[in-house]
Amino acid sequence: MPVSFFVYMRQALFGKKCRSRAKLNERIVIITGGNAGIGKETSLDLAARGAKVIIACRDTEKGSNVAQEICRAVPSANIIVRHLDLASFSSIRKFAQETLRTEPYIHLLINNAGVAGCPKSTTEEGFEMQFGVNHLGHFLLTKLLLDRIKASAPARIINVASVAHLLGKIDFNDINLDHNYQPLSAYGRSKLANILFTRELAKKLKGTGVTTYCLHPGAVHTGLGQHLGSSIGQFIGHVYHGCSKVFFKSPKIGAQTTIYCAVEESLATESGLYYCDCTVIQPSARALDDNLAKKLWEVSESLIASTQ
Repeated sequence: MPVSFFVYMRQALFGKKCRSRAKLNERIVIITGGNAGIGKETSLDLAARGAKVIIACRDTEKGSNVAQEICRAVPSANIIVRHLDLASFSSIRKFAQETLRTEPYIHLLINNAGVAGCPKSTTEEGFEMQFGVNHLGHFLLTKLLLDRIKASAPARIINVASVAHLLGKIDFNDINLDHNYQPLSAYGRSKLANILFTRELAKKLKGTGVTTYCLHPGAVHTGLGQHLGSSIGQFIGHVYHGCSKVFFKSPKIGAQTTIYCAVEESLATESGLYYCDCTVIQPSARALDDNLAKKLWEVSESLIASTQ
């Protein structure tokens, strides 16, 4: 077998581990989807470093169970669970209002939650679900919290993207994919939007002490992929789920690049870049298009304003 195959398998199964031992005492962290998958592992790691972790999730009962689990593993953990539905702008605004009322600082915002490969559906405001949750929801949340984050500098904003952005293309004339919806390409579009958002946000935050990062966590065996297999056929779906258990990263390994972007001291002067396996890498040419990033920002603002 070629050497490249073994390199791929090593990275898929083990990846790179974040080696930073940085502490986050008295730092306040928000993690969307921090109650499952790589979000849960990120919550555990950052809580163990001394951070106050706010788990923002739809299922607060599950979130509370995870918080208790983390506290059993880390008795000193400071975990708060708050309801957040990224498919609802009213829920996002309510979460932001409550957070701004109770938290004097926000040092880390990790936009981790997402949906992947789901059948065609829409958010509360009528936007295509994957674009609405993965991009627009996090775009609105970040904007609502941005002044507090800037006032807390040095601070970081991290967006969990994906190599699936290679499949993505943004047609501003069909933003809801009413004419051609394909689950995987729609997912790729939302992940492309994550990277473009990170790049444009980095420009807007230059000189503020707030830095931004986006990343591909790798192929990870989590609940996020529940629709991915079925979106490419039932038989292939069974094969996909079976293989993911064996060949994909565990959530703990999958969380390492998120953790790296959150705590690695050497990244303090970097912003707007894309990472995988705790290393900066080059995304697609489309993801590097600054004109596209600027237009996406403007269109996103317009879409949110149209719902008020």
